[in-house]
Amino acid sequence: MVDAPGTPPRTRPGVVTLSSWLLILVAAIQVLNLIVALAVVGKIRDVLADAYAGTSAESAADIAYAFSIITAIVSLLIAAGLVVLALLNNRGKNGSRITTWVLGGILFCCTGGGLLTGLTGGMTGGGNTTGDVPSSEEIQRRLEDALPSWYTPVNLLLGLVALLALLAALILLALPQANEFFRKPKAGWEPPVPGGAYPAYPSHPGQPGDPAYPAYPPTPGAPPSAPGGQPPSAGGQPPSAPGGQPGERRDPEPPSGS
Repeated sequence: MVDAPGTPPRTRPGVVTLSSWLLILVAAIQVLNLIVALAVVGKIRDVLADAYAGTSAESAADIAYAFSIITAIVSLLIAAGLVVLALLNNRGKNGSRITTWVLGGILFCCTGGGLLTGLTGGMTGGGNTTGDVPSSEEIQRRLEDALPSWYTPVNLLLGLVALLALLAALILLALPQANEFFRKPKAGWEPPVPGGAYPAYPSHPGQPGDPAYPAYPPTPGAPPSAPGGQPPSAGGQPPSAPGGQPGERRDPEPPSGS
């Protein structure tokens, strides 16, 4: 947002800068989650393919694999979007702050739901078996045996840090200092400098005697005009009397002898 002319430059408050860094941290965590998910997606597919082999849900492994790839792409796009929003928030764009609240609220609900599912998944596993499909408790047990021991703790830790950082970033953007920064500045009136004078408007151009009227140089070879609009006679002599020839010189008559 460009400030209006006549307004002093705004200083970005620390709460906005901290909020942007927290958004960048959440974006980095999204990338780490993507790397962790891609590292184990092959093992998850093998476990599901073996568990559902010969059953009516034999295609569940391929569906879960495709869902994991789509989730990874969405996570990467969200990470890029958070970085862009952080940069725009630092520039005072109020539209980006509103978008941050909307996108951050959705991401907060999704991250919180996934974190809650991860924390309670081991305790609420189980369920009825439908036909020849293995129970969810059996699937969970096979996944725990196949996945590395660090997968669940790292996944939960990253989710918790991302949830807290995102919540703090959204709260910081709602503080009064941030509201002042994102408010559109108004053009201020500058009083005249004491002792200064406003510039006078020039008179209508084309009037003789006007300082703004351009003075053109005389034509080469033309005599300069004399005061009163009368051109001088040739050679600088005064004009001839009536009846005489212009420029004619008469010698004085000699005195007559008596």
